[in-house]
Amino acid sequence: MAAMDVFLDRLDPDMCVVTAAAGGKRAGCLVGFSSQCSIRPVRYAVWISDVNRTFRVARLADVLAVHLLARDQRETAELFGGRSGDDVDKFRRVRWREAYGGAVVLEDAEAWFVGRVVERTPGGDHVGFVLEPVEWGGRGRTAGRPLLRLADARTIRPGHPVD
Repeated sequence: MAAMDVFLDRLDPDMCVVTAAAGGKRAGCLVGFSSQCSIRPVRYAVWISDVNRTFRVARLADVLAVHLLARDQRETAELFGGRSGDDVDKFRRVRWREAYGGAVVLEDAEAWFVGRVVERTPGGDHVGFVLEPVEWGGRGRTAGRPLLRLADARTIRPGHPVD
């Protein structure tokens, strides 16, 4: 794996918070693996660890919400990345609202979208959720603050096991 680290250590992707709601439960986690995966039609994929609470809720959800955080929103990143929804209700600590299809949107995110789940695909210790955007919002490119990146979040200890 050391040879692959030469490549992976150079990456510094934007981090995002993915939220899910299904069966009367809400969940959300900090995600480092996500990307647009199609131009026409527009599709976006998020990869969620199969050992956390968000995955257990997301696998039953019809829609997910994906949020970009600003670099100065570290407290929110720590909440969603460093705490488990099995132990704490994260949504009591943030401003949120219900959106399309019952999705949970964080009101203070720099940008967000709700996507209808069109495909789920296993990929090692994460499951990919391919999303079709159906609703979106945010501050826009010119008004936005610098985004939270992997380098900003490296010291956040995961709120669930990683092995």
